[in-house]
Amino acid sequence: MDWQTAKKRLLENSELKNAYDELGPEYTLIVQLIQARIDSGMTQAQLADLVGTKQSDISRLESGAYNPSIGFLRKVARGLGKSLDVRLV
Repeated sequence: MDWQTAKKRLLENSELKNAYDELGPEYTLIVQLIQARIDSGMTQAQLADLVGTKQSDISRLESGAYNPSIGFLRKVARGLGKSLDVRLV
């Protein structure tokens, strides 16, 4: 069974689908952060130096194990040459 088929089957469970949907924006942001860092050719340590934090903080952010403030996300975005756009939809 491929990943898409497994995902489709799992998401037939309404409780699991609700939990998945709630985490969607967080995972989307994490993927965007990792991709921007890779595209810029930076290591986690280099980004941490630019932001004024530790490499372990960037690692926790990218792994989803850290719930950052908007201020911290803004610093990371600036370090990546990006801006942060937060919206309620």
